[in-house]
Amino acid sequence: MTWLAWSLLSAVFAAATAVLAKIGVAGVDATLATAVRTSVVVVFTWILAYVAQPITLSTLPGRTWLFLMLSGIATGLSWVCYFHALQAGPASRVAPIDKLSVVLVMVFAALFLGEHLTWSRTLGGALITAGALVVAME
Repeated sequence: MTWLAWSLLSAVFAAATAVLAKIGVAGVDATLATAVRTSVVVVFTWILAYVAQPITLSTLPGRTWLFLMLSGIATGLSWVCYFHALQAGPASRVAPIDKLSVVLVMVFAALFLGEHLTWSRTLGGALITAGALVVAME
């Protein structure tokens, strides 16, 4: 599959995640809900990784370990914040603000990865920001 197909599937599953999480977090501590969700993700992804390729953790370079661990910490912090936001607000308003991460990825990719911010990407980022704010402020 192409990057676009994978991206669209990701968006569908992310949308399902928001709705399912909003229902699941009702009346439960948001951090505990995040821990349950994360545990499921951990088991599920280890199964997928093992099926895709026998596990060879010893071959991963130290730099890979470092950045994947930092990414995992960032993911965990994002999920804890997201679950707290879902607990406090409507999913239809929380999710668009959460998707401002798209704009931040564009900025971070330009700053840290050397990716170019073209006019079309800048315009798209501005429209995403405007759309998220319009939905969140209604």
